[in-house]
Amino acid sequence: MLPGMSFSEKVVLITGGANGFGRATGARLAGEGAHVVLADIEAEAGQEAASEIGAEFIHCDVRDPEASVAAVDFAVEKFGGLDVAFLNAGISTGCGLADTFDLELYRRAMQINLDGVVFGINAAVPAMRRRGGGSIVATASLAGLTAVPFDPIYAANKHGVVGLVRSAGPVYALESIRINGICPGFADTRIIDGFKENLENEGVPIITVEAVVDGIVDLMASDESGVCHFVQAGMDPQEFRFRNIPGPRAAEA
Repeated sequence: MLPGMSFSEKVVLITGGANGFGRATGARLAGEGAHVVLADIEAEAGQEAASEIGAEFIHCDVRDPEASVAAVDFAVEKFGGLDVAFLNAGISTGCGLADTFDLELYRRAMQINLDGVVFGINAAVPAMRRRGGGSIVATASLAGLTAVPFDPIYAANKHGVVGLVRSAGPVYALESIRINGICPGFADTRIIDGFKENLENEGVPIITVEAVVDGIVDLMASDESGVCHFVQAGMDPQEFRFRNIPGPRAAEA
C-alpha cells in the first residue's frame, strides 16, 4: 500500500457489488470514508447492500458498454469524479466444450467475465483522466494463471483478464492510471456453491472473503500497474511472477 494512502473522500465504483467480493470491498472502503457506488444487475440485492453499507446503487449489466458508461457517469454526477474502479462482476460458466458446449452460456460468460472488464476500463479511463489519475482493479482468478481442465471456458475468460491488465497497465500508468488484476483461489462466494461441499470433503482450504478484500484494497492503493496479485489460503496476497517468453535467436549459418 502506498505510504499514507487514504480512501477517505475517494470515489469508488464497484461492479458486481451486490454480494461477494464486491459488497465486502464496498463495505470496507465505505468504512474508511470513501464514497462508494455499487453497480449490479441484481437490483434488489444491490439496493439492499448499498443501504446496509452506506453506498449508492445503480443497476448495471456489464455486457452492455453503455451501462458501464452510465455507471461511471452516475458516480461522477453524485460525487464529482472517479478515483477507483473495481471491475468485479463475474459468473461461473456452466459450459464445457464439445458434448457439453452451450453457445448461449459461452457467450454470457465471455460477455460478463471479459467484455465487462473491457467495457469498464473504457468507461473509467476518461473520468480518471479528468481526475489526474486513478486505480482500476479487475477480478481475475487463479484460473487465469493456470490450466483448469474442469472449466476451460472460465479459464479462457480469466486468462483474458490477466492478459488485458498486464498489457494495458504499463500504457495507462503513463497517465497515472493504474490497472491491475486480483487472482483469488477458491474463496467463499457464490461462484463455488455448486462444488463447495466437494472441496471441503477433499480438504481443500477455502479462502475467506475478507482475506481477498485485503488483497484487493492493497492492490487499489499500490503504485504498481500491469501486475496480478494472487490470493491463496495460508498465504499473504502477493504478486504472481510471470516468466518472460523466450527471446528470438539468430538462425545458425
